[in-house]
Amino acid sequence: MEQIIRIGMDTSKNLFVLHGVNAAGEAVLRRRLRRRQMIEFFKELPPTSVGIEACAGAHHWARLLGSYGHAMKLIPAQHAKRYVKRGKNDAADAKALCEAMSRPDMLFVPVKTTDQQAALMLIRIRERLLRNRTQLANAIRGFAAEFGLIAPKGLCRIEGLLERIAADETLPALARKLFARQGREYARLQAELDATEAMLMAWHRADERSRRLTKIPGVGPIAACMLVMKTPAPEAFRSGRDFAAWSGLTPKDHSTAGRRRLGGITRAGDEALRSVLITGATAVIQHARRNRGKPSAWLAGIIASKKPKVAAVALANKNARIAWKLMVSGEQYRARTAAPAAARAA
Repeated sequence: MEQIIRIGMDTSKNLFVLHGVNAAGEAVLRRRLRRRQMIEFFKELPPTSVGIEACAGAHHWARLLGSYGHAMKLIPAQHAKRYVKRGKNDAADAKALCEAMSRPDMLFVPVKTTDQQAALMLIRIRERLLRNRTQLANAIRGFAAEFGLIAPKGLCRIEGLLERIAADETLPALARKLFARQGREYARLQAELDATEAMLMAWHRADERSRRLTKIPGVGPIAACMLVMKTPAPEAFRSGRDFAAWSGLTPKDHSTAGRRRLGGITRAGDEALRSVLITGATAVIQHARRNRGKPSAWLAGIIASKKPKVAAVALANKNARIAWKLMVSGEQYRARTAAPAAARAA
């Protein structure tokens, strides 16, 4: 077999399709292997570059094949898709991955360690529990409304609503029994969420980078943990602007013919990370609007000239850049001096 310089591999649970090329760019490998066959094939193959899509299980395969001496490249699906010429099948996907990994400007996903994946698992479990709790709370409110029982907004009102339902003897026995089941499910979800958040706070206190990030106004322990967990290799970004763009906090660009047209934020990247950054920025702005803090001159100007949501996104963008700098450099956050009295009054 000719010397293979790179291989694109389309992965699945049991079937793996390989497309390899030589130094001249000619296809010299087209194979379809089962899981065990694929592992044995790469064990015997001389070290080469292997590109796979950054999907479920990709980090496991990158660690395993990397232990055999191969240089692993994880490619985001949206970047590899543009190299599929026509049609959609496993062989075309493997060929597209092989072509994509040869591009000098291609963006790759850093391979995560098992500890980093465990930390991400903690964050994702918390997100799932939050979604389940919200879904259940909305179901309880909806069912209660069918019997004329309304509660004020807020999750803190759910327990009071359940107590009112349990004490209302005019409700059918079946309805009260079902509400009681939902109440027990809600209490169990809340207990699991509390335990998960306790684990997350313990992780935060044990991580030096996460503790440093909480010094940034608008970045709390949850946001700091997510920044560290979801960006295990911040040095892969060339600048803070690139990191903010990856987070989806930069405007869409529709410029053409020398005319610059910028739209709303791209909403690219991780939605949960972007959400906590904007939520934290919103809290800082509300604090400043109520004259409870000393905003910088930049923030005072943004609050005075922009709408609240636009100002929150601008501050979230700035916080993302600061967080990237702190993660890369290892420095401590240093707050700027407060805004002049005239700027605060404005």
